[in-house]
Amino acid sequence: MVMRNSPLPRMSRRGRVTVGVLVGVFVLFTLLGWGIDAYTDYLWFSEVEKTSVFSGVLLTRLVLFVAVGVVMTLIVAGNLYLAYRLRPLLRPHSAEQATLERYRMILAPRLGTWIAVTGLVIGFFAGLSAQSRWSDWMLFRNGEPFGVPDPQFNVDISFYVFEYPWLRYLLGLGFTAVVLSVLGALAVHYIFGGVRLQGVGDRMTGAARAHLTTLVAVFVLLKAVAYVLDRRALLLEKHVSPDLYGAGYTDVNALLPAKEILAYISVVVAIAIIVFSNAVMRNLVWPGVSLALLAISAVAIGGIYPLAVQNFQVKPSLSDKESPYILRSIEATRAAFGLENTDVTQYAARSARPPETLAADTSAQNVRLVDPQLVSQAFTQSQQPRGFYDFGEKLDVDRYTIDGKAQDYVVGAREINDDKLTAQQRNWINRHTVYTHGYGLVAAPANRVCGTGLPYFVSGFLGGSGQNQTDCAEASDLIKTEQPRIYYGEQSTEYVIVGQEDKNKNVEFDRPQEQNASSGDVLYTYEGKGGVEIGSFFRRMVFAIKNTESNFLLSDAVNADSRLMYIREPRERVAKVAPFLTIDGDPYPAVVNGRITWILDGYTTAKTYPYAQKINLATETRDELTGTGSFALAKDDVNYMRNSVKATVDAYDGTVTLYEFDEQDPVLKAWNKAFGGDLIVPKSQIPAALAEHFRYPADLFKVQRNLLTKFHVTDARTFFSGDDFWQVPNAPDSPSSGKQPPFYLNVKLPEQQETRFQLTSGVTPANRENMAALISGSYVDGQPKLEVLELPDNTVVPGPVQVHQRMVNNSSVSQQLTLLNRGGQATVLYGNLISLPLADDILYVEPIYVRDSQGNTAPLLQKVLISYGDAGNYVVLEDNLTEGLEALAALGKAGAPTTGGTPTTPPTTNQPPGQISPELAQAAADVDKAIEDLRAAKQSGDFVKEGEALKALDEAMARFQAANKPGAAPSVSPSPSTAASPSGTAGG
Repeated sequence: MVMRNSPLPRMSRRGRVTVGVLVGVFVLFTLLGWGIDAYTDYLWFSEVEKTSVFSGVLLTRLVLFVAVGVVMTLIVAGNLYLAYRLRPLLRPHSAEQATLERYRMILAPRLGTWIAVTGLVIGFFAGLSAQSRWSDWMLFRNGEPFGVPDPQFNVDISFYVFEYPWLRYLLGLGFTAVVLSVLGALAVHYIFGGVRLQGVGDRMTGAARAHLTTLVAVFVLLKAVAYVLDRRALLLEKHVSPDLYGAGYTDVNALLPAKEILAYISVVVAIAIIVFSNAVMRNLVWPGVSLALLAISAVAIGGIYPLAVQNFQVKPSLSDKESPYILRSIEATRAAFGLENTDVTQYAARSARPPETLAADTSAQNVRLVDPQLVSQAFTQSQQPRGFYDFGEKLDVDRYTIDGKAQDYVVGAREINDDKLTAQQRNWINRHTVYTHGYGLVAAPANRVCGTGLPYFVSGFLGGSGQNQTDCAEASDLIKTEQPRIYYGEQSTEYVIVGQEDKNKNVEFDRPQEQNASSGDVLYTYEGKGGVEIGSFFRRMVFAIKNTESNFLLSDAVNADSRLMYIREPRERVAKVAPFLTIDGDPYPAVVNGRITWILDGYTTAKTYPYAQKINLATETRDELTGTGSFALAKDDVNYMRNSVKATVDAYDGTVTLYEFDEQDPVLKAWNKAFGGDLIVPKSQIPAALAEHFRYPADLFKVQRNLLTKFHVTDARTFFSGDDFWQVPNAPDSPSSGKQPPFYLNVKLPEQQETRFQLTSGVTPANRENMAALISGSYVDGQPKLEVLELPDNTVVPGPVQVHQRMVNNSSVSQQLTLLNRGGQATVLYGNLISLPLADDILYVEPIYVRDSQGNTAPLLQKVLISYGDAGNYVVLEDNLTEGLEALAALGKAGAPTTGGTPTTPPTTNQPPGQISPELAQAAADVDKAIEDLRAAKQSGDFVKEGEALKALDEAMARFQAANKPGAAPSVSPSPSTAASPSGTAGG
């Protein structure tokens, strides 16, 4: 009889054993995988001596998992058990109760188990959610005051950055617990008769009513807390017109009081629910009415009233009403992103002629010609005696002082690219024990090339000398490196095993015996402290399981003195040591005290800075070069950013050091405190030799530059109108490829007292192409400094895209570029277009590279395209920078623009007076019309029409010359000499 009434068949003993074994195996392997990952992580953190990070994060996550999981389990399971204890002992007979009886028979015998399992499952998932919020909890516990109050509530910013995220999470957790408890308790009450849908009498027992209404009252009280937090949240959301963050007029004058009123109403409703349902009327009518009134109040007070204020008070005079709040957003954004101390200087560009002293100007001579993106292949082909060496897709720019002269250099680390190993070389032994490291930091002056158009190398030679490259290299290293080996680098994607028990046995490939030699390799054995010791059988077994590789146990290459290097890429190492940092996408190598050191910029960020504009890091830092030698940042929305850390990774032993750079950043102080107080090395302890290589970080500069296109405006009314907004121009030679990246230059800009290594970028007016301002970022006395050179509104200085189009469409230049193309046998590539303010105007320099289309050859620097002043009409194309500057100075002295500019006088005729032919008259009229079209195109700022007008002018000039004297060359303004062969050094 019992079997017939049982709704579920019993599983056989063999089936239960099988299920138990499968579950056990699954749990075993899950725990084993987690344990191995945790253990190998611990070994890695021990290697870099940062176990406080490992233990701090792990312990915090475990505590949150257990604490939140237990609390959630107790709340849900407790309410389920309470609902069972409050069940009625006698239930009226009905069809409904008869149907429920079979479920009661299943649940009652093992009710404690069912409740425990339900609570544990809910607690498990709640714990998983909580452990992922370890960063919010750490900041909540260790937050420090900003010392800056918000403009509305006068509360320190630290509340929003450190406390608000955790409080909001706890509130959400409370809502989840109450909702699950209500649903679970309602189900138990229904199954055990406390709540009935059929039969005579009350639909709910007094005990069930008291239990459920109490839970609902708690939910309403949590809603009251939510209204209080919502008041603070108004300062973090987009409310201010136009598209600004923070509380606007309607929020401050309508929503804030509305939410305060709703919070009080929620408390009253919660009390009414408990009182009316249990003490006065003992039914659900008035509690239901109370909830309905709360809902109506939320709509009327929190929705309709603010909408009416917005439509009838704010919109008719939007600018006046929102001005104070626009100003709040401007000030908060500038403070949150480090823009408040930006120096803005008016730069009166006057469309001047090139000065006679242009060729002697130090800044002009220092303009970078060697494009880090285009010369990577030249570095690889010139400095890789083995095919597996590689310098990456894009090189880096740094500066060194050699023989007392500070200069910027294009640098690259010679690393082994595992993808370039041959099929024979790609066996396990070679990949992981032989080809373990790169060798040398190769550097070339940024404004100098050799006679062939290749970079002129000054360091990083295999064996220490240039040897066979005396025409394109120094005789010996000028940037000396005591330890040139690179075990940790941007292309170090594989794990490697180093170290030998037999000290006379060298197996690691170090370098060729002689540069470019085809045989006689030098072998090496690692002698540093990098890597995890794996000499014991236990550790070898652990890593064999982790990497699913039996050679850890079977190969003779693994011995008692072996060390395993893994997580070798610099960004990954720093991100693991400092998981709270956002790492800049462009690490760069430098020689510091004789060792190759990777330098990385680390940012602290926040999402809850009141009134500050929220930006997406991936979007704001993306430009033409993102993904080509530089890493794209994560798609994080932030409204606070500081370059608070300069991190280093030793290329030989992998040592990771985090140096404090922003001594005032409360976020960094909170993180340092959270991990014991000694994770970050104080700024005062930064070695001077290292500080010399610090540079303004590229990704932070991009964010600040993009924000300055709007937030350079500090007047609320002007900001509201948007008349003075700027934009970042696209890449001049390929506008569809993305924004023009900023460039590192070692120059002195107007109003600066000394030459600085700085990051520069031009910006144009919104929806226009002429230049609006130049922005630069540099370090002065170890402190970051942003400067803006703003051009007057009444001048029309061409922007990068316009200048590029005008220069390449210049008739003389276009002819030479056509010759460089060699009838399609070569490809002309345009390097970085540098915009440099000099004297009374802007100097534009664009290197021209040529790559042979037949085969995978490196681009060679063949020409330098330069423009200056007079709306970009002074254009020369020369073999090197020095000749180009001299040619420009000569043009300025002569006072005549180059071919392609607007002629100052109509062309003269060789026909005798009174004998002008109709063809010549028509040609002259065509020339006049083309000149007028060109002038109109320049005034409109439309470079496409300008290019068409230049082409039309060239054709009209050709027709005029043919009509004037058949076969004669067009009589145009003299162009600079370009007869010299591409030899010598660019820039001297």
